[in-house]
Amino acid sequence: MPKRNDVAKPLNERSLAVAAKKLAASDPDLARIVKAYGLPPLWEREPGFATLVYIILEQQVSLASAKAAFHRLQTTLGHITPDNFLTLNQAELKTIGFSRQKTSYAQLLAEAVLERQVDLDSLHELPDDEVRTTLKQLKGIGDWTADIYLLMALGRPDIWPRGDLALVVAMQKIKQLPARPTAEEFALLGEPWKPFRAVAARLLWHFYLSQSR
Repeated sequence: MPKRNDVAKPLNERSLAVAAKKLAASDPDLARIVKAYGLPPLWEREPGFATLVYIILEQQVSLASAKAAFHRLQTTLGHITPDNFLTLNQAELKTIGFSRQKTSYAQLLAEAVLERQVDLDSLHELPDDEVRTTLKQLKGIGDWTADIYLLMALGRPDIWPRGDLALVVAMQKIKQLPARPTAEEFALLGEPWKPFRAVAARLLWHFYLSQSR
């Protein structure tokens, strides 16, 4: 299937750098991040089942604990596929670091891929909203998980993940807000950064992680 012309070209290292410099030129707060910490990483992930499982692991936990659990899964399985994931029982997945809920989500995802209820390999052909709709049909995948997949695995340039705590905290600090912005305020604050909100998100994550060191 030819790529649709309403699908944004994925970010790469060069286009990320160009967009980050454009944003910094128009927003002094983002400019301070670039000046202090440099350009943000691309944080690119391989599209597919394994990355979506990784993002499920990251739901509402620290990045470090999710990363550790994912590495244990890699050590256990080697190549992470829907077939070999389903060979693990609940006790084994609990030892790896999956909660009962996340075990269910990941197993249902594996089954959906194997039964061809969802085609992860074709998502790159769809515009952002259609990717969200497709992924959110799966239990356990909501807006945040779909947005992180769009941003990191598909490289879409204008994704603005609502509900991301690190972004909310970084936004409050960099904009010197009296309180953490609400979901509505967060959405409005991101508007000036269109069509590169995913680049702004990377800048804010870069700031948050650099501040946390």
